[in-house]
Amino acid sequence: MEFMASLPAHEKVVLVGHSYGGLAISKAMETFPEKISVAVFVTAHMPGPNINVTTIYTELFKSISQPDNRIIYDNGPTNPPTTYILGPKYMETDVYQRSSIQDLALASTLVRPISFYSVEDVSKEIVITNKRYGSVRRAFIVAVEDKLLKKEFQWLMIEKNPPDEVKEIQGSDTMIMMSKPQQLFTTLLSIANKYT
Repeated sequence: MEFMASLPAHEKVVLVGHSYGGLAISKAMETFPEKISVAVFVTAHMPGPNINVTTIYTELFKSISQPDNRIIYDNGPTNPPTTYILGPKYMETDVYQRSSIQDLALASTLVRPISFYSVEDVSKEIVITNKRYGSVRRAFIVAVEDKLLKKEFQWLMIEKNPPDEVKEIQGSDTMIMMSKPQQLFTTLLSIANKYT
């Protein structure tokens, strides 16, 4: 948000959000619509007027509730979880299943706890309107083999909140930038050129 605020009024950017980052670019779209040429959701959480952030955030909880992921309850077991850590089996079978063994090995060494925000906090923080968020052009890139944000849910978000453009990348998993980097680069470049 600080970066977006610092942009001169005459400059526009192409925002790209992956996975959970879709919520961050949605917030930026609502706050700074005049500074964005296009927002690109790369197999990302994309709320809209007909599919609210609570529904989308709840889907995230479903996808990470897997046996070898560690879910941590810093505020006690009767309160919502505060952080989670991806388990090695989950990373191999659901997150990096189409990526190289080298990428999986590197990712395994970089695993860090990921903070959860309460559904209430997310719903208060990310409030979008047709007037502001809706004025920004959007593109959605579907990762066809994504097991974290399943293809069916990606298409539900697209149907409920139609973007200006939809692209599919075959054979791509959640970590599309690792499983299909060249196709992602080419697709992002084509979208950026079209809308800037």
